[in-house]
Amino acid sequence: MTRRVARAWIVFALLFVLYQSAEGVGGRLLHSFAVQASLMLACVVVAWPLSRWLGYRGYGAYALDRAPASFAWLGAGLVLACAGKALAIGAGERLGIYAATGASFTAAGFAALGTALPMLLLSTFVPSIAEDILARGFWFRATGIRWRRGLAFVAFSAGYFVLNHIYRLDRGPTEWLMIFCMGLAYATALWRTGTLWAAVGLHWGWNLANGVLDPLLPADTLDAHGSNLLTAAVHVLLTLLLLAVPAARPAAATGAR
Repeated sequence: MTRRVARAWIVFALLFVLYQSAEGVGGRLLHSFAVQASLMLACVVVAWPLSRWLGYRGYGAYALDRAPASFAWLGAGLVLACAGKALAIGAGERLGIYAATGASFTAAGFAALGTALPMLLLSTFVPSIAEDILARGFWFRATGIRWRRGLAFVAFSAGYFVLNHIYRLDRGPTEWLMIFCMGLAYATALWRTGTLWAAVGLHWGWNLANGVLDPLLPADTLDAHGSNLLTAAVHVLLTLLLLAVPAARPAAATGAR
């Protein structure tokens, strides 16, 4: 094992422990939101010096760059994810998966959203980017693996994304399928654009949309398994849309740092 590979595995181990301990220690053991949030934030913060240790600038080890085009992909991902979530809610109500519990887009709903939005933006962004670093960016670049086929990376990343949800594996096959399909879309976004910001946009956008649309389109879930399958279907659709994007040259092959 080369020194570089050894360092990469040390980085993965540290990030994995921090990420999983947020819920395992902060949430389940100590029942402390403050501890949970601190550990999740620590995962993102610590990723920076670890990236430098691997020889990259900033967060470059995880394909997070500062190019304007990358931030444009972040914005595009946010829009696509929010639109996909709205589509899922509309389709779910028609299929009997969700049931509306109140009027849509009311003044009270917008007021509630305005109050909650600042914390909602932060509380959904940090876990999203932390998991994207661990489940996608790390494997795409930090490992130095030359993914000869983008689809191989997408399948591997999506599979790992399922396993990374260790506290949700007991929920059964439809949960696994949903997470796998979400992983397909987010990994495809990274593969096709070459920047993790595209994946962050989709992932963060979906998590953010859950909170944003809750007061605007209030609904109860009547069929949890149906909801999982609907979410999976929407993410398959997002994956197909992303496949139309010309694939970027793999960063691991160019040695970009």
